[in-house]
Amino acid sequence: MSDAATPPSEQGAEIVEGEKLALTFNAKRCIHARFCVTGAPGVFLANVEGPWIHPDAMDAEELAAIARECPSGAIQYRRKDGGQEERAPPVNLISIREAGPYALRGDLKLDGAPIGYRATLCRCGASKNKPYCDGAHHEAGFAATGEPPTGDKTDMLAVRDGPVEIAPQADGPLMLKGNLEIVSGTGRVVARVEKAFLCRCGQSANKPFCDGAHKKIGFKT
Repeated sequence: MSDAATPPSEQGAEIVEGEKLALTFNAKRCIHARFCVTGAPGVFLANVEGPWIHPDAMDAEELAAIARECPSGAIQYRRKDGGQEERAPPVNLISIREAGPYALRGDLKLDGAPIGYRATLCRCGASKNKPYCDGAHHEAGFAATGEPPTGDKTDMLAVRDGPVEIAPQADGPLMLKGNLEIVSGTGRVVARVEKAFLCRCGQSANKPFCDGAHKKIGFKT
């Protein structure tokens, strides 16, 4: 299948076909959260030479649940046994990780193209795989709280699911449109909005929101 015909979530990814499901692993989106190798060590073999993903080594239903724990969407799956495919969550969430990326869950579209239901997006400004996180915040020494103060826009939205449009602005913030609940790392509601401009240069004094700091520092994407 050519890249033009391949879903964006699978482009450049490794696809391993099992009897009951197929697993997709996209190394460029992986943030090494390790839910796969700790939750399904018989399927995802760490530090081995040769094939390291073995979909048939675990019950398909249990394996699908482990795959859904991958916050970055690096691991996705397709059922071949008639089982339930992954569905969009009932509430769109943006979780702010301590000194780390934004973890999104929803029916996600990047510049109009579907990318699945899970993604981690860079907020330190150092990723070489923008808008995705590539773990560069560790080397960059990025320091930013995952517990920003609760804002004044916290009223419950009439609709809490639906598509989430991600539109990275050139040399600027992440623009997100949709029904969004922004939560702290511990799950506390920070804001409920239908549109947000989130900092991705790492320098905003109003994190997670953009305050224009990218212009002052000459941030380039």
